[in-house]
Formats: sequence, C-alpha cells, structure tokens
Amino acid sequence: MKQALVCMSHSPLLEHTDPPAEVKAAVEAAFDQVRAFAAEFKPDLIVNFGPDHYNGFFYDLMPPFCIGYEAHGTGDYDSWDGPLNVPTDIAHELAQYVIDQDIETAISRKMEVDHGAVQPMEIIYGDLSSVPVIPVFINSVAPPFSKMSRIREFGTAVGNYFKNTDKKVLFIGSGGLSHDPPVPQIATATEEQRAFLTDGRRPTAEARAARQQRTIDTAKAFARGEADIMELNPEWDRAFLDVCRSGDVSRFDAYIPAEMDAVAGHSSHEVRTWVAAYSALRACGEYEVTYEFYKPIKEYIAGFGVTTAVLVP
Repeated sequence: MKQALVCMSHSPLLEHTDPPAEVKAAVEAAFDQVRAFAAEFKPDLIVNFGPDHYNGFFYDLMPPFCIGYEAHGTGDYDSWDGPLNVPTDIAHELAQYVIDQDIETAISRKMEVDHGAVQPMEIIYGDLSSVPVIPVFINSVAPPFSKMSRIREFGTAVGNYFKNTDKKVLFIGSGGLSHDPPVPQIATATEEQRAFLTDGRRPTAEARAARQQRTIDTAKAFARGEADIMELNPEWDRAFLDVCRSGDVSRFDAYIPAEMDAVAGHSSHEVRTWVAAYSALRACGEYEVTYEFYKPIKEYIAGFGVTTAVLVP
C-alpha cells in the first residue's frame, strides 16, 4: 500500500474554548486513531492540502490552488512557526506534471501556511521540522471559487503523479465541515477590512491577538446561543461524509459555492481540501474509509469530522 489518506476538520479553538468533557474526550480519541493510523502507515512523504485564513494568501493575488516549493508556518493561534521540510525537487516535478495535465497551478517558493494547513500534521507529529511535506494551498475562504469539478480534477492530477511512486504518500485534507466563523467577507467588508483582506501580511502581535480574541469570543457566544453566525448543519455534514465514503468522487461536482454558503456557512468551502485529497487517493485506486468520526461542536464553530482511508488491495 503506497498511498493513504487522513482528512479532518481543524479548529484554532481547540486550546481556547471548553466544550463538555465528553466532547473533548471524543475528539481526542479521534486524534488518537489518526496518530495510530499514521504511525502504522509510516509515510515517506505527506501531501498536505490546506486552506488559509488571510494569513499567507490575500486578495492582492489569490490563486485557486498553489504548490509550495518552500514553506514557513505563520504561527497564528500558537501553530507551527518555522520552516517546513519541503522536498523542493519533488514539489517542482509535481507542479510541472499538474500543469502538463492542462491544470494551471500557481507555485510558491516562499509559501506561508497557517493553522488551517498545519494543525493535522501537528496533531499527528508535533514537531514538523523533520516531516517531509509538500504543502498545497486550496483557496477555501476567498470568493470567487472554482467549480468543485476543477478541484476534483486538480486532486486527481496530483494523485496520478504519485500513483506509481516508490514512496509511501499520505494525502491530508484539512478543514470544514459546516463552518461559519467570523471571517470578513470582501463583499460586505469595511474599508479597513478590505485593506486587511488585500494585504494583511505580518500583522503586529497586538493586531493578531485582537483578531484571534474576536474568534474566541464568538465561539464562546456561539456555544451560548448568542452569536450572529450560521448554525452548524449536521445533515449537510453527514451527506458530505457519505460522498467521501462512497468512493465516487464525481459526486463532489454537485456542490455549488452559493448553495454551500447558504446552508453550511461561508467557510464550508474548506471541504475543498477533502475533495482534492480524496480525489488524489481515488486516482491511485479504489479506496475504503477505515475510520470516521463526526460531531457538531459549537465551541469549535465546526461540524467536526475525522476520516482515514486506504486503498483496497
């Protein structure tokens, strides 16, 4: 078995809010399952499909996807703040292969990745300095969005590149599921917010702390039923997990951005990372989901899902 998959929700609120003890225990048990899965698989390389929350990518130039040749963690919410171990030669070959499949991908020789990209790897490995990883950004927050079919095609191209590799590759997708955190929307943003969304790189420590505190306060209010954000949608979440489990990745094509906004929240688009990861695995062969966890957790502002999958022998 040369390819496997972990897809999971992330939340910067894991260490900043207090869901009921049984909920925290259930989430930690799910994380233990993922750690054990990765330890048994022992990947030589991780291909990490991750979003960004206006920490590394901004509207001054917002690609639909981008392959990192080198990368550094932004350190937001006390996440990884340091270089990632990116095998640049493989990343370069991957990007060229994807482009040769008529899928125009951006590349970055100085990618910045935030908590949304690195949290699953941190949960699994802790220290990221020695884990070989190719970071792949999938725009999941900033409209306009590509059709979901294009994300599937992109993931398929990535999977095809690794289909016959001699390395053991773990595809990771991070984000979602139903999810409507207090991220400014460009269509309704104030002038100050528009300036931040366009180029808010390297904020002061005070500005970052204030931004993060707003999210923490919103999560606490949401748990009390007092926040003005969209409710979680467990029905939508479970239907999406059903598609993942089905193995028919073409079913992802039916997801329409405007409909996702309306029923699952403005950041439900983070499931694009799952679509790319599952499509990459499917390109390598038929797969089966070997573990699934789901729980709507208001304290994390997320329909929280965790899955693992392997190729069918």
